[in-house]
Amino acid sequence: MFQPNAGASGQAQPERIAFFVVPNFSMIAFTAALEALRLANRLSSRQLYTWHVISKDGKPVEASNGLMLMAEHGIDALDQFPTVILCSGIDAHLYRDETVFARFRRLARKGAEIGALCTGSHILARAGLLEGYRCTIHWENLGSFTEEFPDIEVSSELFEVDRDRFTCAGGIAAADLMLHGIALGHGQELAASISEQFILDRIRDPHDPQRVPLRARLGIGHPKLIEVVSHMEANQEEPLAHEELARRVGLSRRQLERLFRRFLKTTPGHYYLKLRLNRARLLLLQTTMAVIDVALACGFVSASHFSKCYRDFHGRTPREERRLLEAAMGAEPASRGQLRLDMPEANR
Repeated sequence: MFQPNAGASGQAQPERIAFFVVPNFSMIAFTAALEALRLANRLSSRQLYTWHVISKDGKPVEASNGLMLMAEHGIDALDQFPTVILCSGIDAHLYRDETVFARFRRLARKGAEIGALCTGSHILARAGLLEGYRCTIHWENLGSFTEEFPDIEVSSELFEVDRDRFTCAGGIAAADLMLHGIALGHGQELAASISEQFILDRIRDPHDPQRVPLRARLGIGHPKLIEVVSHMEANQEEPLAHEELARRVGLSRRQLERLFRRFLKTTPGHYYLKLRLNRARLLLLQTTMAVIDVALACGFVSASHFSKCYRDFHGRTPREERRLLEAAMGAEPASRGQLRLDMPEANR
């Protein structure tokens, strides 16, 4: 799907794509990808793509929003598809299924094009399918991914296409990924028409940032303050001293402190600590790293100091945070409504 093919628009047979869904997958990423394919068929008045939903056992799978998605086939059906997209969401770092891993490795050996939406890169990496490939993942999972897979080249791009592997950051970026593939196979005009149907003002480039720019996130326009916060975000494992932060943007420490008080209603130290403790929480929830390793990765020199700061800020210790997660994972899910989403052969 993602290899340029000048003759693709004249092909007689539609491209066959399998969506493999795992528990807690992201519904918005799944539907954004699928709807781009549906609109490609509709706007071209031809069946350019067909798609099928597959789960490990062929049974319905619950998305992270609690809705149930019906699957058409079990995992054995994956062998029939040249393109397979793994759809994941929250808690992908906990997903360990050797049967699924082995099947995806088999697909790779057969030359299938394999992709992942949202946090699916975690699962592909654990299956050994991203070694030597460049990939991306949702910005919230970048830190935990790099800690768990330090030898895999991961970026903060919206999506990455590297030979027969493709990954995207999730959310609406799944539509951008599909539009990229549609443009390669069937022309930029069709992709632009689909974007208009989505009410998107443009097709985003993979280099567009995943996150809202700092200026908008902070709600401020002071360039030096934005630059300081950018340095803080980039240096959490080895925090920079306030004097160094001020020096890098051409301010005195006192001027720096005044800027933080005026625009952010806090001190540089408290703001920096908040960034590091929020990163620590993500690592505690998204990895199996030891608490001391999380502390070191977030710039704390001792577990005791980290634990005290974490409790003061989040209201519980790092170990209590982990226990709450383990209890939640073991609890029975609450009763939720179900939505049947059937995917017939005609992909209406």
